[in-house]
Amino acid sequence: MVLSVKNVSKKFGNFEALKNINLEIAKGEVYGFIGPNGAGKTTTIRTILGIYQATSGDVTIFGKDAWRDAIEIHKSIAYVPGDVSLWPNLTGGEVIDLFINLRGGENSGTREELIKKFNLDPTKKCRTYSKGNRQKVALVAAFATDADLYIFDEPTSGLDPLMEKVFHDCVMEVKAKGKSVLLSSHILSEVEKLCDKVAIIREGEIIENGTLDSLRHLTRMNVKVKTKNPIDLTNLKAKDVTEMDGFTNMTVDSAEIGEVIAHLSTFDIIDLQSTPPSLEELFMTHYEGGEK
Repeated sequence: MVLSVKNVSKKFGNFEALKNINLEIAKGEVYGFIGPNGAGKTTTIRTILGIYQATSGDVTIFGKDAWRDAIEIHKSIAYVPGDVSLWPNLTGGEVIDLFINLRGGENSGTREELIKKFNLDPTKKCRTYSKGNRQKVALVAAFATDADLYIFDEPTSGLDPLMEKVFHDCVMEVKAKGKSVLLSSHILSEVEKLCDKVAIIREGEIIENGTLDSLRHLTRMNVKVKTKNPIDLTNLKAKDVTEMDGFTNMTVDSAEIGEVIAHLSTFDIIDLQSTPPSLEELFMTHYEGGEK
């Protein structure tokens, strides 16, 4: 495993910010980390980076201890926080070059290509940059380095939709090279597009994790059906049943889907549409403490 977090807890005085966190990221995997503000995403990431020492549990990156071997580990990590602070009197280009040189890299064509992709003016002083442009500087510096693990904490904060798309493309490019990515985000559509696996964190605890398909398996399907004959709803194992435009809409537990469709088929199905829940629906189910 590229990253392994095992039973990690973190206390600040009497406050337990993290409670037995577990997650693993394999080589070439994009892992989504989602939750509301204050859920523990940034605290987890700072513990992974060795900024915080875990109160209990173990964090290993590339097989090394994240706290004791932080300096060595950081040679192969690229990290972008959600709110980037830069040296105000340096230009964006100078900051990018500084980060690249700190990692022993060279000012290659990748730098210029990324600057063009992110539509960044590298000649301006950092004090003149908007939040979005500060994010661009950090993202260019990160993607211009040959890291093995990229850690992004709300990286598209301040970026417009076009730049978000550029970021998505860059993530898929590093993934194609066999690199690993940990992406913390509250933008659910972003996670849904990019990630192989997802962990949902709430109040310092990971309440669910796995592939999107495996998480959706725990939730209800949205079913829309039109039948020739009226449906007998008496024994129908469905919830939230409504009628609209000649269709009967309902939600069905995954375990009941076969039985429900068999029941519906007795009324001569004309049209049947079944869709999995979006990541947003899945997130809200867990965050609001709904049924799984």
